[in-house]
Amino acid sequence: MATVITVRGPFAFMRRLVSARLHRHCCSKVQAACFVSQPYSYSLVAGQQHRFFRTSYVAARPVMQFKLSDIGEGIMEVTVKEWYVKEGDKVSQFDSICEVQSDKASVTITSRYDGIIRKLYYDVDSIAFVGKPLVDIETDAGQVEGPQEDVVETPAMSQEEHTHQEIKGHKTQATPAVRRLAMENNIKLSEVVGTGKDGRILKEDILHFIARQTGAILPPAPFQEIRLPSPEAVAPSTPAAKPKEKMTPPSIPTPSIPKPVFTGKDHTEPIKGFQKAMVKTMSAALKIPHFGYKDEVDLSQLVRLRSELKGLTESRGVKLSYMPFFIKAASLGLLHFPILNSSLDDNCTNITYKAAHNIGLAMDTSQGLLVPNVKNVQMLSVFEIAVELNRLQTLGAAGQLGTADLTGGTFTISNIGSIGGTYAKPVILPPEVAIGALGKIQVLPRFNHKGDVVKAHIMNVSWSADHRIIDGATMSRFSNLWRSYLENPASMVLDLK
Repeated sequence: MATVITVRGPFAFMRRLVSARLHRHCCSKVQAACFVSQPYSYSLVAGQQHRFFRTSYVAARPVMQFKLSDIGEGIMEVTVKEWYVKEGDKVSQFDSICEVQSDKASVTITSRYDGIIRKLYYDVDSIAFVGKPLVDIETDAGQVEGPQEDVVETPAMSQEEHTHQEIKGHKTQATPAVRRLAMENNIKLSEVVGTGKDGRILKEDILHFIARQTGAILPPAPFQEIRLPSPEAVAPSTPAAKPKEKMTPPSIPTPSIPKPVFTGKDHTEPIKGFQKAMVKTMSAALKIPHFGYKDEVDLSQLVRLRSELKGLTESRGVKLSYMPFFIKAASLGLLHFPILNSSLDDNCTNITYKAAHNIGLAMDTSQGLLVPNVKNVQMLSVFEIAVELNRLQTLGAAGQLGTADLTGGTFTISNIGSIGGTYAKPVILPPEVAIGALGKIQVLPRFNHKGDVVKAHIMNVSWSADHRIIDGATMSRFSNLWRSYLENPASMVLDLK
């Protein structure tokens, strides 16, 4: 029977002892010369049976603090609007972590590492500060190579990639992970038809494109993103109506108005997000001496032209409103009066004339007043402006307008008439020097050139200009030119480029 030898000693000593004995035991299997009795080789069981303590070491996975880095524009704090992950979720590089909102735009924060989310530092609607942790991510040791910035926002595209994403005003929507997959496979996103919401390109779209790619670059299909149902598909499966029967127009649902909730108590909440930006912007705007100018425009011919083109644009998947015509007419007018497309420095000593016509559209959203702008209107057709407006309005309704959409404006038009009202007193958005507010289109009696009373579609416009550098005559001449383009839309053809 085996004789048991009891060894007493500290645990740390015993662990080193057992580790040394295991090391020598392993060496004996590899090289016979290693099997030599050593003075400090202790066997815990004497005889033919040999047992040893076994110790296992598990390498600790590092936990990285994912900090909020500088997202530009001098932003020092943001509001956490939505978390895309929770504690315990696995994430990969470029996966969306959360959406934050500054006083300028909404930004999607993406992961730099592969790992597991261990801690969320903020609740929804909490304020996160630049340089402070957002989440803790447990990562593999191989991913940590040294100090580096921990947080990235949705990465900006390079100039070459940007040309791939935007062709003739058609911009693509895709997550950073999808863009990375396309870049790795040398695929232009502008050539991929998105099947996601609002034409967003999904990972499956990229994989499908790769599967059917034959080596030749496929022609772009910008109008295949939105497919209109055929009349047969829309028509209900009921017997055909008699030719003499008059079809009843579909009833328009009455918009539901939420009932007011009366609590009977005062409450205080901090000003944040876009409302905070509005406070800052309007405070600076009202330091500008405003000059006001109002006029009315007869849109009767434009109303007929839009009704003729509306079906064609809808067949291409684009909704055509009057706003693309208003914006294009303004751009044509700015070519003749470039001072309205300029900016004045803080000391009022220099005027910068802007080459690009980045015309903003004041937009009423659930987040408050937002003013995205259509870039380089002077280079776009009316249809291309309509495409871009559709994109901006979709993103605005979803609260997903980015910094690039909300910055860089040079001239603004506010369509207050879409809500109601005839006249307005628009406030200039610095560093711009002019803004226009459009009233609602009304059917009113007017005299034609023969002196007869006719039905006319009348819209009122209210202009505000920086009276430090713009006089009344300049504003009036610009307004007259802009009005002439809209009252006779055919005249726009002569100046289009």
